[in-house]
Amino acid sequence: MKIDGIYIGGWFQRTTLQLSEIYDFLKYGKSELALNKKKLLELLNNLDINKDLGTAYHIDGLEFLMYTTNSGISIKIFEDGLITLNKKDITDMVMFKEIDSLAEYYENNLSPAINYLFSLGAPVPKELANIKNVYPYFIVLNKCKNEDIDFLISKTENQKYFEYSNELYDVHRGDKYYFINNKTKNHKNIDRYIEEQIFIREFKAQLHRYLNLHRVIWERIADVKEHANVSGKEIIKCSNKIDGYAKTINLIDGRINQMSTYLKTREKLVKDDDKLKESLDLIGYRYETLGNTLTYMKELWKMTNNYVTSARKLFSDLKNDITNSSISNLTIVTSMGVGASLIDLFTESAPSFSGFGFIYFFILAIVGYSVNKIMQTIANKRKYEINDIEYEKNIK
Repeated sequence: MKIDGIYIGGWFQRTTLQLSEIYDFLKYGKSELALNKKKLLELLNNLDINKDLGTAYHIDGLEFLMYTTNSGISIKIFEDGLITLNKKDITDMVMFKEIDSLAEYYENNLSPAINYLFSLGAPVPKELANIKNVYPYFIVLNKCKNEDIDFLISKTENQKYFEYSNELYDVHRGDKYYFINNKTKNHKNIDRYIEEQIFIREFKAQLHRYLNLHRVIWERIADVKEHANVSGKEIIKCSNKIDGYAKTINLIDGRINQMSTYLKTREKLVKDDDKLKESLDLIGYRYETLGNTLTYMKELWKMTNNYVTSARKLFSDLKNDITNSSISNLTIVTSMGVGASLIDLFTESAPSFSGFGFIYFFILAIVGYSVNKIMQTIANKRKYEINDIEYEKNIK
């Protein structure tokens, strides 16, 4: 059985400015940033770009780059960050092998190059870094019989989530696999459909990761605050943890706020694209659903930000209490020194500059040091009450 093509892809926020940087890298192996030139060339060579075909710049609604590898993999990189990879004209006998080759190229060749190219500037939160998720896999067939499609499905997931048909193609969808049966000789409409499906799926998956990350961070903050009393020596450690969570929240909040622009642009292009008119019933409503989910996620992270802000203030107040206690301890030690000086001033038996005088000074130093350490130990072991409002858990 002949397969017209296999597609995979991914999406992460980019702009036309970054697309220009990718073009300079793919075309000339250079960057205007302070990146290692030797490493840039190594990463470029690792992409295995077909030099006869080179890298082309296109505009079709959105700007995008396109190149082909020596092994026949075609790559498209769009200005909004969408990336698609495909390989065409293969047989079902090597389908899984070709799927693996696409995934390996995406993970081991393309992703390292793009990640290094944009390694400067605002970091990606470590909770989101190194996420490998290149499915779903789109298998494009040409006027294939239903029994042949069922055979392919039985070799993959052995179940269908839904089927969809229009005048141009049929879609048989599983979880990780989409089988698209082309009814015409035109591939552009299918390419556009696949691109939008990858964008929608990746957009939704990213929101889901943000939802799960909210749950994790909220519970970590709650874990720091859950004890009624915290010893003095733990205050700094807890405060540093809260500061780290606050930084992560700030980074993710910025990423979420960027997402609405990309969604609106994609939705507009889809509704104006003649190639996708037949598919609007299937994918059009999902932009509205994703928009609602994005609004919900923004409010959820606003709550998370408020929660971490209140935690930071709480531990800041506790640190101030420790500082005040330390000042009191120093006052006591200083008072002891003043007392010893007064004894020297008003008594005739003050130690003279002799062996006994050195012993007397040494004893005072030990007493002062010991008192200070005792005060520090008391402060470290002293329990500070955390006063926070407790809420019942709700499913988010």
